[in-house]
This record gives sequence, C-alpha cells and structure tokens, in this order.
Amino acid sequence: MRLGTVRRDGSTQAFRQDEAGTAYLPVKDVGELLARGDWRTLAGEPGPEPDAEELGTPILRPGKILCAGLNYYAHAEEVGQDVPKYPTIFTKFHNSLVGPADDVVMPQASSKIDWEAELAVVIGQTVRKADEAAAKDAIAGYTVMNDVSVRDWQGRTSEWFQGKNWDRMTPVGPVVVTADELDPEKGLAVECELDGVQKQSGTTADLIFSCATLVSYISQFMTLEPGDLIATGTPAGVGLARKPREWIPAGAELVTRVEGIGELRNRCVPED
Repeated sequence: MRLGTVRRDGSTQAFRQDEAGTAYLPVKDVGELLARGDWRTLAGEPGPEPDAEELGTPILRPGKILCAGLNYYAHAEEVGQDVPKYPTIFTKFHNSLVGPADDVVMPQASSKIDWEAELAVVIGQTVRKADEAAAKDAIAGYTVMNDVSVRDWQGRTSEWFQGKNWDRMTPVGPVVVTADELDPEKGLAVECELDGVQKQSGTTADLIFSCATLVSYISQFMTLEPGDLIATGTPAGVGLARKPREWIPAGAELVTRVEGIGELRNRCVPED
C-alpha cells in the first residue's frame, strides 16, 4: 500500500493506493490520515493516479522530525569516525521540508551544500519505551528523504542543528510505502545522483542501527506519535568526504532514490 498527499486547487488531500487502485481520502495529508485508527480502510473517492508534479510532502507538518547521523558503517569510515555505541540523534523542523518535485533553495550564506540520501521511517501509532518488536509494529511505513546539509554552518559548533534546518532544503516523498511491503533489514538500495552522475549507492543492509532499533531507542526518552518521521542516516559518498570535496552547484538537479519507494527529483535554485 502507498500513501501520499496531492496539491490541487490551493488545497491538499491524502490518497491511498492498493490493488483496488487510487482512492482520494477526506483528510488533508498522510499525517492526518495516520492519526486515525482506520487509515487502512477509510473510504474515499476513486480517481486516477496523481501526476508526479502534484505530489507534496506526504506529511505536511510532522510533529517530530528526528534524524540519525553516522548510521552506515561505510559512511562512518569515510568521514573517519568510530562506529557509534549509541545512535546520534538530531532534529529538523517542518520549515525545512519540500515536496518530491519542489525546488531546493540554496542559501546565499553558503556554497558548501551537500547531499545525503536517506530512508525515512514513518511512525503509525503512539509508542513509548518500546522493545524492538513493539517498535517494529509502530512503523507505518517508509519514505525517501535527502538531508541536504549546509556543511560550513553544520561545522561551526559540535551541534549539527544549524546546518540541517535551513528553509526549504529537505525534500521528502514521493509516497509512504507501508511496512508490510518493505524490509530494510534485507537491504534496500539508497542512491543519489547530481546532474545525472551517481554520487551515492548504498544499501540499508549497511545500517548500524536498524529502523526498529532507532524507534525503540528514541521511544525510551520521548513519546513517538503517528506522522513522526525518523531519517535513518546516509550511506557513503557524501561530498564532504570526497577528495577534493564536492558541493551542490546552483541549478543542479538532485535525484534521490530508495528501492521499492520511488524517487525525489529536485532542482537546486539560488535563494532570492
């Protein structure tokens, strides 16, 4: 099953796709849909599959956006870091999000902007102090994110927050694929291209902390709720680790893919 959000006539609407086709639902986005107990069966109006350019961020205003850093063995190695004993968690806010075909806005304040293709977990039920089995049950599905990072601002202090929360820099989508259709532990391809040149090609089999482990760990100190997002980290191949270092040029097309979910295709445009 696939869940998504379309933008039409100045408004938004959630949809669900399964073997019966596409149904448009009486809620504004996937976040509102997941907050309902009947999100799998809620009746809707049948309609055509939405066009790619109609798709918005599946969850318009996630209550929480949590991100795991240094969560691929190969990525930790390429940046010269030890494998972490515990997950490294930082946060984003909804102002940073854009849809799967929207422009990524490149700030004037930096030219050191990097790509980070990621699988993101979508929480489907309220969960607190969960073991890994309960954490896995709390996952509604998965989507695609690119944690586009402003590296010089990220490196100003030991806290990464200020390099991760620039307005309109984090594409998410195109849909949420439900957990019964995907198993990241078996290995999903995670890829990133810049102007047609592949920059990242990893697999979720290389995750240090699995999706369920991340959900369980975070739930020990905070309640997770339907519609919350957890970005699971990026594989090797980021611009920061290349020799010489590489950055996203203004005007470039950034493509982010996760196997079984789909792709984000975003033009990186200069800030006005």
